[in-house]
Amino acid sequence: MSRARSSGRCPRAREMCIDLVHHLVLSSQIYDIYQPRERRTRRALLICNTKFKHLRQRDGAEVDVKEMTKLLEGLGYNVECHEDKTSQEMTTVMKKFADHKDHLTSDSTFLVFMSHGMSTGICGTKSNGTTDILSFNTIYENFNNKHCRALMGKPKVVIIQCCRGDNIGSVQIRDSIDPEMPTSTSDGWRCVELQGSKTREAHLESDFATLYSSTPDTVSWRSPTEGSVFIQRLVEQFRNHAFNSDLQEMFRKVQRSFENFPRQLPTQERTTMLKKFYLFPGL
Repeated sequence: MSRARSSGRCPRAREMCIDLVHHLVLSSQIYDIYQPRERRTRRALLICNTKFKHLRQRDGAEVDVKEMTKLLEGLGYNVECHEDKTSQEMTTVMKKFADHKDHLTSDSTFLVFMSHGMSTGICGTKSNGTTDILSFNTIYENFNNKHCRALMGKPKVVIIQCCRGDNIGSVQIRDSIDPEMPTSTSDGWRCVELQGSKTREAHLESDFATLYSSTPDTVSWRSPTEGSVFIQRLVEQFRNHAFNSDLQEMFRKVQRSFENFPRQLPTQERTTMLKKFYLFPGL
């Protein structure tokens, strides 16, 4: 009798053991959310340049600011917004934001930049297209594990809306004798023994996920009334899928949404995330 009871419980016990192992494996592959929602202090930085001394005004950018702010606040982030900054002022803003004490009790951050741009960086308000440029590298330097220890091991999501060159991001494919021409307008650590004492060594740069609005050397498109195509579609995908998709899957959904817009394709670059990041884990 006891043998029968024992054998009857074995399959269920084995199932529970498998479920536990599966849970532990998944947990090791997902970024932790350290604090309950009421004590979590998520912060996001948004910098948008609209008016320039030498370049065209970015009409429609105010729509992007409004929509991105609303999206990030809905995701639980306190949004710090700055507008019309030079490259040096943007660097100063980033340094101050990186030092914010709230990152200690946060699980992640969003860093959003919207401006004119070129292949190497983001235009400040005094830029003429070659001067007053914030290098993309400066973003990662300010938030790497050396200069922003409070965000070490936590997702740092970088969103960049700007042109990266003057090229159109499409090519004409002849599908018929007289193809219709499209028309549009532009705009882990490890422990090592050193001299008898344990020192924790970490990657200088990790846990970043970056989505650029376009591929290198190409333009990004913006409507003067509806805002940037990239920001519109990013907001739409996040609102529809943040509850059940990890961050990089949502990035892919944003990219796939451009299948019907061949002149621009968002690009994931300089991504060093070691795990999956869910904005709403447990749902």
